Amino acid sequence: MNEEEPIEIELVGLCTDICVVSNALLLKAIIPEVRISVDSSGCAGVTPEKHMAALETMRSCQIQVNR
Repeated sequence: MNEEEPIEIELVGLCTDICVVSNALLLKAIIPEVRISVDSSGCAGVTPEKHMAALETMRSCQIQVNR
């Protein structure tokens, strides 16, 4: 890790409820000290309900969800 500049990761992607949520959770598990965020306006789910469920799952796992 670079101690001078903190690392932050922001994710966007096609399927919030498939690739975005899985990658966000993997990153959080591997590097929990790094700020992981998701730009919800840059994602879409298979359905609006699945999109919202994936965002809530990420929030529950201390991933910042931005709009």
